[in-house]
Amino acid sequence: MSEPRLRQELSKYSQRMWQRGWVANHDGNLSHRLRRSRLMCTPTAQSKIEIRPEMMLVVDESGKVLSGSLRPFSELNLHLAYYQARADVNAVVHAHPPAATALAAAGLSLDKPFLPEAVVSLGAVIPTVPLAMPGVPAVQAMGPYVDDYDALVIAGNGVICCGSDLEQAYLRLELVEHLAEIACRAHSLGGIKALPAPMLKPLLDARRRAGLGPEARGRSSVDAGGLNRTDDGQLASLVRREVIRVLKPGTE
Repeated sequence: MSEPRLRQELSKYSQRMWQRGWVANHDGNLSHRLRRSRLMCTPTAQSKIEIRPEMMLVVDESGKVLSGSLRPFSELNLHLAYYQARADVNAVVHAHPPAATALAAAGLSLDKPFLPEAVVSLGAVIPTVPLAMPGVPAVQAMGPYVDDYDALVIAGNGVICCGSDLEQAYLRLELVEHLAEIACRAHSLGGIKALPAPMLKPLLDARRRAGLGPEARGRSSVDAGGLNRTDDGQLASLVRREVIRVLKPGTE
């Protein structure tokens, strides 16, 4: 995609997030990979309804501005965690959609698969990243999840989703909020009834055949219970070291 077209796409999805009520004030941020060490992103301190193509920034992997007159957002390090870990990720969006953010604020999570289509699209669970201070601690908290999950609820900080392009990342955010709205209603009616275990394998197989999920990228299986890798602790340690190596204190 050309840079002028990408500027228009970032502007379009920024305004769409505001229109859906997923951001307020200066909340939310979007980015897209230009090439290995370059990103185009939205600026900080701007309402997403006001974002225009000419306002976009180009930054390097340390967060240094290469073009643009405004400032990058402080949570760029969360986006970089995805870009550094996964070559298949070309776009990241982050917002505070009310239902998903409310679930995390209430100590609840989307840890029970209840909609078959969503299992194919996003996997059996959407993890909630533990609460952490902004900056490196927040990246460390995300570290164990980025390789295996395309959508994450972040305790105290909304939802972050990645994709091969902006449309896919945005649609994943839309689906997370849709699931959260259903979950909120289900909790008021007695709670969520998870899909029967025998349904999950064929659904996850369909996900893999569609080229989605960690198995489609040759990684170990992640089951419906959450992080269930061959050596989870070792993987988390490796991811954290790599993220800290890449990020500079100035990008916090």
